[in-house]
Amino acid sequence: MTPDFSLLKTVRRTRPLVHCVSNFVSANDCANLALAVGASPIMACAPQEMEAIAAASDAAVLNTGTPEENKFRACLLRGQAAGRLGQPVVLDPVGVGASPWRLAWAERLLEQFTPALLRVNSGEARALLRLDSRAQGVDAAPDPDRRGTLALRLARELGTAVLLSGPEDFVSDGTALWRISGGSPLMTGVTGTGCMLSVLCGVFAAVEPDILTAAVTAAAFWKACAAQAEGRAGKLGPGSFRTALLDAAGSLTAADCAGIPVTQL
Repeated sequence: MTPDFSLLKTVRRTRPLVHCVSNFVSANDCANLALAVGASPIMACAPQEMEAIAAASDAAVLNTGTPEENKFRACLLRGQAAGRLGQPVVLDPVGVGASPWRLAWAERLLEQFTPALLRVNSGEARALLRLDSRAQGVDAAPDPDRRGTLALRLARELGTAVLLSGPEDFVSDGTALWRISGGSPLMTGVTGTGCMLSVLCGVFAAVEPDILTAAVTAAAFWKACAAQAEGRAGKLGPGSFRTALLDAAGSLTAADCAGIPVTQL
């Protein structure tokens, strides 16, 4: 599989409405990233309006970071509404291994609806597999040799596509496995870059029915944004790098993204 960067033109032409139940740490950046690539974000979080928002949206991105009871209730209702509508859902179980309460709620969500895509880091994948997550907060565990195996196993056990992000991203449907390389190590100095990747997945899933194509394209595009941002602002500090990420997302073309390595394993 190769990324389909023609989706950028489709997004910018059709401006899909992407509903993001976000966490307050990254909500602003997630909304601005969706705008930068040409989508229309809506950040509604009240459980009482999930049904109405679902009916108006093209895709949903459910981020369980900075959780509280109403957040989980909103994610549950939104995921169920998307299932009735045949609408793609990206689930981002941020820091799921941080507490038994988070893990129990994440497992309840996965029992009640099946997301089109689960976007995790290594620690989150290990927590969902009931392994020793070795995670601190939402940081990805330094497990480079096993990330691909984790993605493959998680996708197989949950019956959904998985994007496991890190220095190299892995996308799997439980049978096939793709590795996306490149990007910039400076991404770890900006909070919320994983949340933003989840939003990109939702944006592309809104216009591309094949979730694996959408996920691989989102991962490769975000790596391309990171590489360009490092070149533009890498020496200026994390604040400038963060701004340069959004600038890249709004300006990159399909040709600019062509060099990102994607390998089927």
